[in-house]
Amino acid sequence: MTGIGSTAPLEEDFCEIPARESDAILNRLMDLHPKIIDLSLDRTLDLLDRLGRPQDHLPPVIHVAGTNGKGSTIAYLRAILEAAGLRVHVYTSPHLVRFAERIRLAGEIIAEDSLQALLSECELVNGGQPITFFEITTCAALKAFADTPADVLLLEVGLGGRLDSTNVVDEPACTVITPVSLDHIQFLGDTIANIAGEKAGIQKNGRPCVMAPQLPEAESVIRAHAVEVGADLFPASPLASDDPVLKPGLPGEHQYINAGTAIRTIEILREQGFDISDSAIASGLQRVEWPGRMQRLKQGPVLSQIAMAGLSSWEVWLDGGHNPAAGQVIAEMAKQNWGCAPLHLICGMLNTKDPSGFFTPMTGHVTSISTLSIPGEENSLSAEDLAEFTSTVGITARPAQTLQEAVDGIIAASAESTSQSQTSRILICGSLYLAGRVLAYHQ
Repeated sequence: MTGIGSTAPLEEDFCEIPARESDAILNRLMDLHPKIIDLSLDRTLDLLDRLGRPQDHLPPVIHVAGTNGKGSTIAYLRAILEAAGLRVHVYTSPHLVRFAERIRLAGEIIAEDSLQALLSECELVNGGQPITFFEITTCAALKAFADTPADVLLLEVGLGGRLDSTNVVDEPACTVITPVSLDHIQFLGDTIANIAGEKAGIQKNGRPCVMAPQLPEAESVIRAHAVEVGADLFPASPLASDDPVLKPGLPGEHQYINAGTAIRTIEILREQGFDISDSAIASGLQRVEWPGRMQRLKQGPVLSQIAMAGLSSWEVWLDGGHNPAAGQVIAEMAKQNWGCAPLHLICGMLNTKDPSGFFTPMTGHVTSISTLSIPGEENSLSAEDLAEFTSTVGITARPAQTLQEAVDGIIAASAESTSQSQTSRILICGSLYLAGRVLAYHQ
């Protein structure tokens, strides 16, 4: 696995992210366990005990699991809570450009010196014992959250839920389960019901659980587990698309589900005594930001490249979604938001994902696909291997060695088939790791 501050060769048109001292610590932490993912709570609980059980000293926790929409739902919650004047801790993963993005303390990304001290302490206390990277960094985050005052902690599950390292809070203010679909089947099971069972494992006795709209097989499992553990289940509904006040600030029809899930959670917090006004909800929905998820790029080398070709009306978008549900979101955006304008994908994916499932929903909505190997990621599919999967949508992909080459190929092919003045879109997609490299390149 490529390190946090890797010096592995990168594509010539991606900039390398300068290493910081925290990167050296993070790289050492990666070597403490032979497996990248090994779901268990034992190692996490043992280290937390030696750190003074920070999980017992947290502000009220909103624990969020699910396959799709976790990050967007947390982004809405954070925006609403901060609009209400509350101090909000946030834990999310993976990061896009810098590891520090994962830990937000009372509204601010953790400072580099604080991150160094935190990681060094956890490394010292762990004493070289086997532990996964996510486990030890989650312990570090929980300690930071316990040591810094805040009004609420938004805690995102890393993988699954039942055995995820974040599942150590006995009495969360609320748990949330966003839509469940197939992903990480090598760890969570190969059916919707099995995966839903893992996600449902965050529910706690006597504590409210907000359930986003689910497939029937997922909903039945989540409901059954709520009864089994004695959790109080509160189904959420999508926002009404014709509501003149409450409008999702992130693009895509799926955001009505994520925003509705966030608002149902806010209603529960109000019942618990949180002072959150209607105006804070409306303001938060509009002010929300979530980089790398259906994000339109407004500046940077790719925009300059197409501008130099005289294509000033073209748009460039970025999305880190990587599973069949993410492919469906792209198809819906193309159909409902982007109309008949040409849509060109530049795609890179990890070899642990399902490219056929990702591409299949896009049939009839995509003009061309160019494939890339994700720079600096040894688990990336090669551009050539990924191109073989695009036959599932009936499009022959063009493998490219660099992002610039992929964009040049799209421009050249478009010049032969469309008007230079026609609005076209380039969507760079398929992996949050690729999204992160693109954002670093566009800073």
